Amino acid sequence: MKTPNGEVLQQTQRALELIGKKDLNDDEKKQLIDDTVKNFTDYVNPGFLSYRKSFSPDYAAVEWSDSGNTFTCVKGLEYIDCLGGYGIYNCGHRHPKIMEAVINQLNRQALHSQELLDPLRGYLAKILADLTPGSLKYAFFTNSGTESVEGAMKIAMLATQRRTFIAACGGFHGKSLGSLSATSKAAFRKPFLSSLHNVRHVPFNDIDVLEKTLWACQFTGDDVAAVLLEPILGEGGIIVPSDDYFPAVRRLCTKYGALLIVDEVQTGMGRTGKMFCIEHWGVEPDLLCLGKAFGGGILPAGCFIGTEKLWQHLFANPFLHTTTFGGNPLACAAAIATINVILEEKLIDRARIMGDLLLSKLKAVIKPYQPDLAVDARGKGLMLALEFIDSDTGFKVAKGLFKEKILVAGTLQNAKTFRIEPPLTIKMDEIEKVISALERVLKDVSIEMKQKPVPSLPVVPSTIPSIMESSKPALEGKLSNMTIQFNVLSRQL
Repeated sequence: MKTPNGEVLQQTQRALELIGKKDLNDDEKKQLIDDTVKNFTDYVNPGFLSYRKSFSPDYAAVEWSDSGNTFTCVKGLEYIDCLGGYGIYNCGHRHPKIMEAVINQLNRQALHSQELLDPLRGYLAKILADLTPGSLKYAFFTNSGTESVEGAMKIAMLATQRRTFIAACGGFHGKSLGSLSATSKAAFRKPFLSSLHNVRHVPFNDIDVLEKTLWACQFTGDDVAAVLLEPILGEGGIIVPSDDYFPAVRRLCTKYGALLIVDEVQTGMGRTGKMFCIEHWGVEPDLLCLGKAFGGGILPAGCFIGTEKLWQHLFANPFLHTTTFGGNPLACAAAIATINVILEEKLIDRARIMGDLLLSKLKAVIKPYQPDLAVDARGKGLMLALEFIDSDTGFKVAKGLFKEKILVAGTLQNAKTFRIEPPLTIKMDEIEKVISALERVLKDVSIEMKQKPVPSLPVVPSTIPSIMESSKPALEGKLSNMTIQFNVLSRQL
């Protein structure tokens, strides 16, 4: 039996009172934690709590506030953010200039009429046309990165009258049906096959396989509409391609009449030491997708931007692709302020300088533990990763860092590699705290591994490349499935 409306009204009132509180007493803190655990168990998804229990004894850590480069939980514990909301906090947490822009717009108008012309969408589109590489000019605003990829794929199909796409093994582009077509992980795709688009997946950073696939698709009449790639594989393990890869991809796309779509949802907005990661290689895409940090860590916002040649297919009917909330005044205010902050505070240069410094320190810290424990530290700018010998080890290190009040998280491929993506505003003393904590955790994990017998798990032949090594040819049949199942099992332990 459903709850009477009167009781629902009381629930909403209690929630509003909670939102209005700046501080909580001990009883209120306990009640909030208990309510949150119960609500997640009964009404959100108990699987999230199961994951948290495996990650930390304090599985009921409830976030309450954030500022600068840190989160603070209800209990008052402060965590240095080296996860960055999977890449949304490029400008730090609650940047005052972005907050001010959103509040000012909110005080005047929150959402647009859908019928009249809204000025901020026009200003933001012009700013992006001037900021993005090459001939990119027209922008369509969305609420998320996955929506940006969806829209870009639709434009590619419309402009080329083709239906085949090529994406990378290890690539991640979202989980709605269109973007999921390009996302490569089997665990996410299998429940929804065969309703996904026609996407061929090829090894990342392997130009020969890409060319053969483009040729084969042309030969069979399945001509490729677009090649969709992240400049750096994010969820695939922070895999940085060779410097000659994307220039060669661009040439092949032009040769075979395919568009090049770059997914900058995680790599864009200054994260890698360029405003857009693709600029590291001087390549001009046909379409570019943004999300995550585009809203400044304040509001959900995204966009895809393309050339006039592509957009002309929408001129006759601008309602062919629309959204109710994409490009709303609050999101546009946040995005404009975000670009302002990135440029004014020189966060692009800061990402490069601090990223190089942090990466060198990470390499030095893990060196004594290679190859028995740690495998690699890599990345570009402040899009970094640590890779360990297996998922279980990576999970232990991430768990240890959480106890040290450092927030990191594994990638969606497996836990053997976890990302380090702090705000671009991270300070030197915070980096030193992270490095000191990592030194302690690695020492503890190393001692634990030497003291405890290794559990009997399925052994993957050493000749089989890791799923993270996206630049190598894809594994065949059963051996590939064995590797994927092993990684999933390890993540769950």
